Amino acid sequence: MANILLTQKCIRSCPYCFARKHMHDAPPEDILKWEDLIYIVDFFQAGGDNSISLLGGEPFLHPEIVDYILYIISRGMHVTVFTSGVVSEKIFAQAVDRLADVDPGMLSFVVNLNNPKDTPFSENETIGRFMATFARFTCLSINVYKLKFDYSFAVAAINKYGLQRHIRLGLAHPIPGKKNMCIKPDQMSLMATELIDYLPTLEAFNIRVGFDCGVPMCAFTDDQLGKLFRHTGGMMSFRCGSAIDIGPDMEVWSCFPMSGYNKKSLFEFKNRQELCEYFDSFIDTVRTETGGMYQKCDYCDNRLRHLCSGGCLSHALNNFVNEAHIRNENVYPSK
Repeated sequence: MANILLTQKCIRSCPYCFARKHMHDAPPEDILKWEDLIYIVDFFQAGGDNSISLLGGEPFLHPEIVDYILYIISRGMHVTVFTSGVVSEKIFAQAVDRLADVDPGMLSFVVNLNNPKDTPFSENETIGRFMATFARFTCLSINVYKLKFDYSFAVAAINKYGLQRHIRLGLAHPIPGKKNMCIKPDQMSLMATELIDYLPTLEAFNIRVGFDCGVPMCAFTDDQLGKLFRHTGGMMSFRCGSAIDIGPDMEVWSCFPMSGYNKKSLFEFKNRQELCEYFDSFIDTVRTETGGMYQKCDYCDNRLRHLCSGGCLSHALNNFVNEAHIRNENVYPSK
């Protein structure tokens, strides 16, 4: 599935953001054009995809986002919009008016929610309005970026606004060569224990979590894995592959933490298969140098059996940023 950045501008400054450079260096005119959207839809639909994700920055900063959503749906593709829920009055009114009759089976909103205690009051009001209005389309995404993380605000929001009873749980990962708040490799087991300890509360409210990516299996004990298996009904994965991200300028990369590595233009590829094979090969080359976030990932049986990908590669790549270029050039940021 393609992840399309409608704009790289964002209205928030989250301490854990792993796409900060994209958000703050992007010029004001940095938005996806109509002709490029049509090209992307044609490209991926011809390759067999039936869904597309719209991201940012904040995708609702794009003045034509509602038209873009309706166009993609008219092509028979499901649209998932990842948003902060902070939407201007003008765009919000358009969305309310024109998305009212859309089948929820064709449109999903994923609201990336931060703790209201760490969010300005005006933003909390705007986010609450969005979730209340579009509850039938909406599930929450939260990013764990520190230990002793408070999950209760997500439970409160789901219950208050009647959102889908599922939380997309992501881990904040490092920006290679930069500094942002994230769970360090030696903190993974503590993070896992805190999550497992909170599962009974989630289950009491019939709320289930699902992992985004970058979670290493070894962070959990066998007993904890059993609890996760029961909680998710077996729908859990510790694998991580190429996620095709496309910028407003039609540059493409394998995923946001890897956005400083080996970028290409979408126009350089003949079809979806060629594109995916290129980035899969790129990731395989990187993993030849480093199996995962720990040294033990190199010989871990779970990784070799493709049960786990060894966590997010950004942790390992972060260690290579300032070293002499003695490895395969793919593990170093592009010049």
